[in-house]
Amino acid sequence: MRHKVLGLAAFLVGAACMISAGAQDAERPAENILQQQRAIDNQLADARREMAPLESLLDWQWGGWVEYYGFHYDDGVQSSRWYHRPGFALWTRVTLDDSAHEVFARMKMSYDYFRPGDEYDRQEDWVGPNLDRGWYQVDVGKALRLTSPSDPYQMKIRIGRQETLFGTGYVLDQPLDAVTFDARLHDIRVRGLFGHAIGSTPNLDRSDPVDSHSARRFFGVQVSYTGFERHEPFAYAIWNDDYVDERPEMFFQEYAYDTQYWGVGSRGEIVHNLGYWVEGVIETGKSYGDGQFLQQDNVEAWGMDAGLEYLFDVRTRPRVAVEYMFASGDDGRIDSCSSAEGGNRWWSGDDTGFNAFGFRDTGISAAPALSNIHIVRLGGSFVPFEDVKELRDLELGTNWFYYHKHEARGAISDTTADTFRGYVGWEMDYFLNWRLTSDLSWTVRWGAFFPGSAYSDRDMRNFVFTGVTWSF
Repeated sequence: MRHKVLGLAAFLVGAACMISAGAQDAERPAENILQQQRAIDNQLADARREMAPLESLLDWQWGGWVEYYGFHYDDGVQSSRWYHRPGFALWTRVTLDDSAHEVFARMKMSYDYFRPGDEYDRQEDWVGPNLDRGWYQVDVGKALRLTSPSDPYQMKIRIGRQETLFGTGYVLDQPLDAVTFDARLHDIRVRGLFGHAIGSTPNLDRSDPVDSHSARRFFGVQVSYTGFERHEPFAYAIWNDDYVDERPEMFFQEYAYDTQYWGVGSRGEIVHNLGYWVEGVIETGKSYGDGQFLQQDNVEAWGMDAGLEYLFDVRTRPRVAVEYMFASGDDGRIDSCSSAEGGNRWWSGDDTGFNAFGFRDTGISAAPALSNIHIVRLGGSFVPFEDVKELRDLELGTNWFYYHKHEARGAISDTTADTFRGYVGWEMDYFLNWRLTSDLSWTVRWGAFFPGSAYSDRDMRNFVFTGVTWSF
């Protein structure tokens, strides 16, 4: 038995579970808490994914980590909140028959503690232990002894709780209980999805009767071309079937957001060290608006994301990036950009507010969801002490954001943006990531959001986050 785990808690973009930059009321965080929760999970995933070489018929690996994170922030309702979250995780992976069969499982547990008076609901609570990931994967060709690595046809099937990502992740990037397949024939790659939302996932619709649980089916297919040396174009279609139940039953309001996403894009490298990504998507489907229970509105929305990143071939390894994100809005969604209650009004016609299940870094303090928003991000990072052994894995960086509504009358995910104005504001974030040893890492991030005319309260909002992770 041998084990190996990546110990770096990579660049944590976003913030903490059950924290938001703008709270809806004193009882629960605002909708952009979903963005902040997803930021943590997505940014840690790559750093903790174990891909050890397989050298025997049976290989068993295991590991885990212990972490402690603390947060101090202003959410627009209360100027100072303190929140702590210690936690730990254990994982194991078994591969059989030259990796023809693979089983992976990961359990996570954490303890949430708010300073008395700072809590939204509970001051302290244990979360878990939960099955965070758990799946079985089979390489069909290897298992049936039909193919070799040099054959043009390859196919893998994965069953269980797993991370799912289509395109660049703008529309879909979240864990699901799913069956997925990944097939390759020469330069054509086809990926398929039959999935179900994890029940404990906070719902896209934050209306009280359906807020705390999700019940969605996802179906999808993506085709990409890998024959170009520097580019990988792709196209996909995703269907979302919402059948959430109301708790309690509401007689004059229905809740369902049944949508389809039709996307195209590409990612790759324009010239040496200049990477890019671009993705455009049209959203169609049906949704219930505010006070609707007899019929649904047509959904006609759209979104896009494009970015460039350049890595300089010089000392300190500096990199710079620019990104533009857009998600359409609806001027009839006055109180909520994603919910049925407070959502699209009867007089507004089609629902043109974009809502999806993907992830992007939209700032640690404001953290708006990708709906009714234009966002421009400028960022960069470098390693200032790469010649000093003890400090060569210390990274410093910054991201700056500009926010503006698509529809000035429409709502964004931060419900404290309470005026019919378009300018949301701007934010500057600074971060430090330091891998002290192979198993111990430390991260600090500070974000300051400066609200614009979309807010009646325009005081600056700070968000400070720090934490350590020990892997074993």
